[in-house]
Amino acid sequence: MKRLFLFSMLILSAFFVYAQKDYKVVFDLTSGDSLSQQTAIRWVSEIIKAEPTAQVEVVMFGKGLPLAIKDKSAVADAVTNLASNKNVAFKVCAVAMASQKLDKSQLLPGVQTVPDGIYEVISKEREGWGYIKVAH
Repeated sequence: MKRLFLFSMLILSAFFVYAQKDYKVVFDLTSGDSLSQQTAIRWVSEIIKAEPTAQVEVVMFGKGLPLAIKDKSAVADAVTNLASNKNVAFKVCAVAMASQKLDKSQLLPGVQTVPDGIYEVISKEREGWGYIKVAH
């Protein structure tokens, strides 16, 4: 009976370790609203605090770019701080930047660009990442 219990505990522990290491989530931000920006930062921060090995990405396109733009972001310090974490990425759609006449020099430190924000989200989903639409 002891062996069965110990074996069960070992299997359960292995499951939790595996589940924690596979924590990957991509956030889709298309709103420039300051409340949506704060919501995205709160969610990213909570995930990283609860599971430091989680991989988190925030993809901004459409009207969501202000989160990552100097002098427009309501959460600039938090973005810069979180972007320094190797498991957190903030990525801005190059198509949206071009249509809004924004330049890479206007991005906050640590923010990256991707050719197409929608394709970035779809690619992450194909790779097994969870998908969350940021809304407040």
